Amino acid sequence: NQEASVAQYQIDARNIIDQLLELNKPVIVVGGTGLYIKAILDDLNFPDTDPALREKIAKQGQELGQDVMHQRLAKLDPAAAAAIPKENLRRVVRALEVIELTGKPYTANLPRVGSSKYPNAKQFGLVMERATLASRIDARVEKMWDEGLVDEVKGLISQGLLEARTAQAALGYAQVIKFAKGELSQSEAKEETKRATRQYARRQETWFSRDERITWIKGSSRQQLLEEIISSTIGQR
Repeated sequence: NQEASVAQYQIDARNIIDQLLELNKPVIVVGGTGLYIKAILDDLNFPDTDPALREKIAKQGQELGQDVMHQRLAKLDPAAAAAIPKENLRRVVRALEVIELTGKPYTANLPRVGSSKYPNAKQFGLVMERATLASRIDARVEKMWDEGLVDEVKGLISQGLLEARTAQAALGYAQVIKFAKGELSQSEAKEETKRATRQYARRQETWFSRDERITWIKGSSRQQLLEEIISSTIGQR
């Protein structure tokens, strides 16, 4: 029931990476959340948080709605509003909190060009046909349900999941919570999870397409992808 923090993730991930590098061990980081990847690689600054201020802004968000809060962010920091979807009220609230705390645009904390902490790191992105990606997302959601996602979430609810703002908003968790509350049928929760995941994948594509350091590779099998990565890595030396 602890709230996830990209600032804490940055500290923990870099500590592990640095320990492995000191042992001359290769480090492979796999993931799809752009901000967290940038937190590892780039000179991202994370202003202190003010719980009381954040709670005040979050309450305003609940009362006024996501559209009004996103419009407020757009007036204060258009670039941040363009990067943060209005549906992600938690990030909108955080951006407004940072602006009020620092007196600077939220985007002032984004990484500077050439600020990589690990300049020798290689980044790879996987290219996939949209229809194939959608099919794989749907299959993954079905597998999550088959392997006990509903029971997992119900168990976590008893441990305080509903008090954890970041965890309860996670893809899959949020929809199962609605099902547990009777707000959605199980089939509706499953379909909403698929739809939300596809939307998230599109936002990932938009985010990563801006990073010129990424080498995009395409392959129909794990072996082919591995060969492409090895070939690209050798070629970049």
